[in-house]
Amino acid sequence: MADAKVIPFDDDRSRARRRPGRPEEPSGAGNGGPAAVRALPGAREPDEAPTAPTAPEPAAAPETAGAGRAGWERKLAGGLAFLRRRVTGEYEVDEFGYDAELTDQVLMSLLRPLYEKYFRVEVKGVENIPEKGGALVVANHSGTLPLDGLMMQVAVHDHHPAGRHLRLLAADLVFVLPVVNELARKAGHTLACAEDAERLLKAGEVVGVMPEGFKGIGKPFSERYKLQRFGRGGFVSTALRAGVPIVPCSIVGAEEIYPMIGNAKTLARLLGLPYVPVTPTFPWLGPLGMLPLPTKWTIQFGEPIPTDGYPPEAAEDPMLMFNLTDQVREQIQHTLYKLLVQRRSVFF
Repeated sequence: MADAKVIPFDDDRSRARRRPGRPEEPSGAGNGGPAAVRALPGAREPDEAPTAPTAPEPAAAPETAGAGRAGWERKLAGGLAFLRRRVTGEYEVDEFGYDAELTDQVLMSLLRPLYEKYFRVEVKGVENIPEKGGALVVANHSGTLPLDGLMMQVAVHDHHPAGRHLRLLAADLVFVLPVVNELARKAGHTLACAEDAERLLKAGEVVGVMPEGFKGIGKPFSERYKLQRFGRGGFVSTALRAGVPIVPCSIVGAEEIYPMIGNAKTLARLLGLPYVPVTPTFPWLGPLGMLPLPTKWTIQFGEPIPTDGYPPEAAEDPMLMFNLTDQVREQIQHTLYKLLVQRRSVFF
């Protein structure tokens, strides 16, 4: 299989793409031609002679069927063209491995049913993410498996007015797992280190980070919605150096998808994992126990905290980093409590 063309990650071409259905792009674009136009009821061609009124004829059915066939033909042609580009290597990835075409057309399409139908995610405040330029989205982390990061990525991709894409910072473990490593890179994720984050932010990308890390995602169910320590404030230092706003994000619903009631620590050490969860369904129900519970989610993006007013040396001020870290953490925690009070049920 041919290699893809590697482009700079801040190339305008990668961000110029829009997913189908955006107002600035015709709905049929990228699917092999313009969308089919169905005639209005009762319309006729200009040179068609008028006829006397008669009983309705089933003429609309063939037109509808024809339009449907044309739509499927365009989708098939678009799919074949997509496969040809993948086989021949006629697609582009940036320096981090981000594949915009694969993400928009395949990965988002696979995650969207989980997002819309299973977890029924409600998104609030996504407009707080700037329409252009860099921004650092800081969110709470929970759920035993990192589905919250993926759902946050779909929320930004599908609901932001400017169609922005979230580049998540992931733990080392993600990039040593087979298959998961490749998919993470293709989806725009990169290693959670200050250097990569700063490069992406200075290039005008929206970067997502979950400072709780494994302490948040692997905490017991009894500590749900209680934020863990946010590390040493490295994400604040990165935002200060890049001069980008920090957007706090609170996620409700992920805590209950895999209620973690125990941790098989000995097995975790043998497997080299941070934890091996024990839930009411896993491992008792085998593979079926890995199915997440269909909780109702809310993702709220808070008011951005600007950092461009600070001098360059502010990134080295430990007291300022502590204060900003605490401000972000408190804002996320307060919003979590507010959303929990407003929630009617875990599942509805």
